[in-house]
Amino acid sequence: MRPTGRLHLGHLLGALPNWVRLQDEYECFYCVADLHALTTRFDNVESMQRDGIEMVADWIAAGIDPERSVVFRQSDVKEHSELALLLGMLVPISWLTRVPSYKELVGELGDRIATYGFLGYPVLQTADIILYKASRVPVGEDQLSHLELAREIPRRFNGLYGEVFPEPQAILTETPRLAGLDGRKMSKSYGNTIDIAEDPESVRKKVMSMFTDPARQRLKDPGHPDRCNVFAYHGFFEAPREELDEIDTACRRAAIGCTDCKQRLAARIEARLAPIRERRQQLLDEPGRIEEILAAGRGKAQEVAKTVLEEACRAIGI
Repeated sequence: MRPTGRLHLGHLLGALPNWVRLQDEYECFYCVADLHALTTRFDNVESMQRDGIEMVADWIAAGIDPERSVVFRQSDVKEHSELALLLGMLVPISWLTRVPSYKELVGELGDRIATYGFLGYPVLQTADIILYKASRVPVGEDQLSHLELAREIPRRFNGLYGEVFPEPQAILTETPRLAGLDGRKMSKSYGNTIDIAEDPESVRKKVMSMFTDPARQRLKDPGHPDRCNVFAYHGFFEAPREELDEIDTACRRAAIGCTDCKQRLAARIEARLAPIRERRQQLLDEPGRIEEILAAGRGKAQEVAKTVLEEACRAIGI
């Protein structure tokens, strides 16, 4: 995950629960992808290290256990960069330009990011995966095209130099489609998020500003919960079935207003965030604690990465 600052509810209900569960089934490597962050923020790196610390605090507070999993910073393990360089020698340019997100993001962010590093993002991403001979990668369906390239590249390497790397398989993970406060995709760039570390008053204010049923202009107008972002959030935050049914019926009969519904939701979100926020703050209040965790993770990651890179170099003949 790229260190772009505090994580939000989309992460809390999406990637993080899957990551936490995977610890019970696999040996997991969780990487602060700061080199990847440079592909779009090479001219704005002042806060990147702090953002990485904040992100790791969110991971651990949400349930990632650095005693069971390897938590490390990408740039601390130089083998990532070296393997990416070697893989880059055998990847055709056409493979990279066909990646859907390349043209999309250049169109969105401009030619400023149309750099060698950004074009080669999938090569570094492949190195991140196969450097640990990963057998599984948790992805959503929208990321399958990226993983396919991370399978094509080791396939080509193995064809040229002999079997070194396995082709990683996808673990398809279901994640809820949590919209942002304004109904658009939840994204920090849109300013429509609620952060995991958000204080209670800020949570309340943001919930009270949420987009609701556009057809319900007045309190006496009957609502349509199936069109309402607030009602969807109640479900995502595990409101009991009987309460969901009660809100649904009351909304359709105009027996409940949006303000009341939002107040209930704010309380529900706060109940979920409070213990996570407390664990997170305990970590940050201990100077150097996150860096200690990352240093320990670097040692574990490098032990594997060094061995695999040496094997790859021997296969190439360098």
